[in-house]
Amino acid sequence: MKIVQIDLDNHRQVRQFLELPFAIYSRTPLWVPPFHEEAFRMLQPGKHPFYQHSQAAFFLAYSPGEEAVVGRLAVLDNRRYNEYNQEKTAFFYLFETQESLEAARGLFAAGFEWAQKRGLNTIQGPKGFSPLDGFGMLVTGFEHRPALGIPYNPPYYPTLIEALGFEKHSEAVSGYISRDLQLPEKIHRAADLIQKRRGLEVRRFNSRHDLRRLVPKLKDLYNDSLAGTTGNYPISEAEARRMADQILWFADPRLIKIIYKGEDPVGFLFAYPDISAGLQRCQGQLLPLGWIHILWELKHTPWINMNGAGIVEKYRGLGGTALLFSEMQRSLVQSRFQHADLVQIGVENERMQRELSEFGIVFYKKHRLYTRQL
Repeated sequence: MKIVQIDLDNHRQVRQFLELPFAIYSRTPLWVPPFHEEAFRMLQPGKHPFYQHSQAAFFLAYSPGEEAVVGRLAVLDNRRYNEYNQEKTAFFYLFETQESLEAARGLFAAGFEWAQKRGLNTIQGPKGFSPLDGFGMLVTGFEHRPALGIPYNPPYYPTLIEALGFEKHSEAVSGYISRDLQLPEKIHRAADLIQKRRGLEVRRFNSRHDLRRLVPKLKDLYNDSLAGTTGNYPISEAEARRMADQILWFADPRLIKIIYKGEDPVGFLFAYPDISAGLQRCQGQLLPLGWIHILWELKHTPWINMNGAGIVEKYRGLGGTALLFSEMQRSLVQSRFQHADLVQIGVENERMQRELSEFGIVFYKKHRLYTRQL
């Protein structure tokens, strides 16, 4: 097995890295390809804000003799994460391979060596370049199409990873919400009461122009919501702008809700129309005519993804969680959508899972974050 760290100026190697998933999933109708431009940007240090503070390496595995690509891997040295969490952790991401332990072992051996040379002593993953990149490896729910940007993988991937000495670090579950879901009226009453008592206001948006005015405050809102949590890191101005551009591109402004205290945003709920079916039809390519499939899906999809909810620490125990629950349900019943995917809630948040399950939300997908020592 030949393992190569790709040269990002080598167009053939970059193309091979980006094209491999289409071969892996050629007979997997549920797989959703990424936006080509977004995937390509991850391999362009001059265009992705991650590289303003951190570095990454990309590896390909070639079959003996045939020179056919059979696997790929990215390994990240996220300095902002390590500084914030006082760790020396590498992350792996974009792992894809044919069902070959030899290819997986070769790719990770090269990735381990790269990380160790940088003074890192632990590796976790899958975990990506930004907070909008889904994390973890799918371990249950293979029969369901993934939400936009959330990992999907063949069932044999966890077996390969565990054979290389990785162990479970944490897990996250995703839940299904039907339009018919009825939250107990006490939740809505509690949400209304907390707004009055704490002087909170849920603001909704009618246009992208209105939503864009939030962008300058997005960084502080996101970073403030991290207080008291682990496994995250503050985003930079450039990363906040990129998040905003991604959100604004396909957002329905009416599904973006911000909780304000006076003129200061203190919480958020991000939901988006699920355009996954459009991406499948255009194979991730917007040009020349792929954008037609995306626009059609924006107008006709019955699904939304709820992918991002948070509230600053001092309001979490004061009814803020009830407020978020209430707005989740209202986002669905006050719109044309029929179904929602509540994306990746950490299983360590047992109280939230228990409450959501009691409300009728069915957790039907699970992703696992793996770790091992280097």
